[in-house]
Amino acid sequence: MCLGRTTGVEIVAVGTRARVMRADRATRLLRSRRPVLAAASFAVLAVGLLLLVKWLPYGEKAVSVAGTGDWPGSSLLDTGSPSLRAGWEFLLAYTEAIWPALVAAIVLGAAVEALVPAERLGRLGPLGGGTLALPGMMCTCCAAPLVTSLRRAGAATGSAVAFWLANPVLNPAVLVFLALVGPWQWPVTRLVIGAALVFGAGALAARMAPAEVAPVARPDPRSAPRRFGTGFTRFTLLLVPLYLLLVFAVGALRGSLFPLADGLAAHVVPAVLAAAVLGVLLVLPTGGEIPVVLALVAAGFPPAVIGVLLITLPAVSLPSMVLVGRALTWRVTATAGACTALAGIAAGGLLTVLSG
Repeated sequence: MCLGRTTGVEIVAVGTRARVMRADRATRLLRSRRPVLAAASFAVLAVGLLLLVKWLPYGEKAVSVAGTGDWPGSSLLDTGSPSLRAGWEFLLAYTEAIWPALVAAIVLGAAVEALVPAERLGRLGPLGGGTLALPGMMCTCCAAPLVTSLRRAGAATGSAVAFWLANPVLNPAVLVFLALVGPWQWPVTRLVIGAALVFGAGALAARMAPAEVAPVARPDPRSAPRRFGTGFTRFTLLLVPLYLLLVFAVGALRGSLFPLADGLAAHVVPAVLAAAVLGVLLVLPTGGEIPVVLALVAAGFPPAVIGVLLITLPAVSLPSMVLVGRALTWRVTATAGACTALAGIAAGGLLTVLSG
């Protein structure tokens, strides 16, 4: 009887240990799959948002432009006198054009911090960062929240710079638009010089990174929803007001910042230099450079100036550089701006050769 009771106790103990081991295996399996599930959730969210605010609208616009051969809308860079009214009107027009993309960028930026495994971002180089940007097709300012989140989540400096520049410069939709409304030399120049800018500046930023203070991605014990909420709140309360203020300031001064309609068409070298420098500072929505260059062509500006603006207007802007300055460091950000100006001059030279 004693032997039987001992055996029964042992059987119960063995069963308990088996249940504990099964529960432990299930917990380990869930933890091992959690990064995969998080990445899959991010992918579904990204595809849904980009389909809604980018891919479908751009597809419809491409069909419309192909049917008419004309670009809808006019240039936002008029030559009026600087004024608060000019800034307000520009802010309204710009915000109307980009607000869906900005909302999507903020949501995706918060989702990067909440869902994307840091170890995967840390392995991205300039080539990976530039390639990752192609489906996003964001303007330079809307890419800023994503750049900030990528850096906070552990992405390397070079990959973040390539991602930032590739969004506007290598935007597949804008390349299609350029081919539809302009000569073939426009999209070729944009693609060739744009790729050199994206991956060249990314590689240069990667070489500069050891001298910079890079963020260290540490495991965040908070749940994914809490991390998402923190990121979304931070962008909404800190980034958006600064963004609106900077866009307003550039809009108020845009008449003075863009003097290319004031008799410079016959002065190629000053016009090229002005386009290289001022194009880096000005801010435009996705495709906003197209009506600008169409207007300048109609005003008699040479291909050298047009080529510069095909790169400098979309690639970066003063607001976007301020927004990413802390994430990339000011040194790297200034270098990216300088690379953009030089790439613009190279684009002017290439377009001149191709158009000859």
